[in-house]
Amino acid sequence: MVDTKDNDQQNGSEENGVEKDPLAEAMSETEEDQTAETAAEDTEKSEAESPWTDGGPEAEIADLKDKLLRALADNENTIRRAKREREDTAKYAAANFARDMLTVADNLQRALDATPDGLRDGDDQGKSFLEGIELTSRELLSVLKRHGIKRISPMGEKFDHDQHEALFEVPTADTEPGMVMQVVEDGFMIHDRLLRAAKVGVSKAIDSPDEGEGHSVDTTA
Repeated sequence: MVDTKDNDQQNGSEENGVEKDPLAEAMSETEEDQTAETAAEDTEKSEAESPWTDGGPEAEIADLKDKLLRALADNENTIRRAKREREDTAKYAAANFARDMLTVADNLQRALDATPDGLRDGDDQGKSFLEGIELTSRELLSVLKRHGIKRISPMGEKFDHDQHEALFEVPTADTEPGMVMQVVEDGFMIHDRLLRAAKVGVSKAIDSPDEGEGHSVDTTA
């Protein structure tokens, strides 16, 4: 005879649901743990890959602004430097040619300095020849001046190391030391740069009357 009580309990269990499997419950708990760990790792990775620095977006913006300002300043300096170099190239491009032309100016001036006084008072042909040389010399200097080249003739001026070249000293008691007593060759400037130094003789103080004896100065150079 079958126990009706046991059958009723079995039927009740079947009606209430399927009996839980311990293995399924363990696997479910493992999946939940893995999901939680994956979520935590994703959160940490998201925080590690944040585009902001430790100081946050404000610090990042300030850093980018500083870099931008520095880049703009460097670019402006590069533009100014290139402009200055371009201007200098245009301004001093004729320096080598002008330096060669100074020889022509020197020869014309030497020709005028070597002209006998009687030629100026001679016939019209001699006067015309001399006037032609003077006109050519003045025109050449005028052309050089229009291109920023001017002559340095420092006779009677204070000796300047930046523009003059001392070839000899002239002992004298009539002029203070360091004055230009004789100009052997004129100098020239191109804009604010020295093209050629003026070759000069400079005064020198005489300490005693005997010191100046025996000294002679070449005034025909």
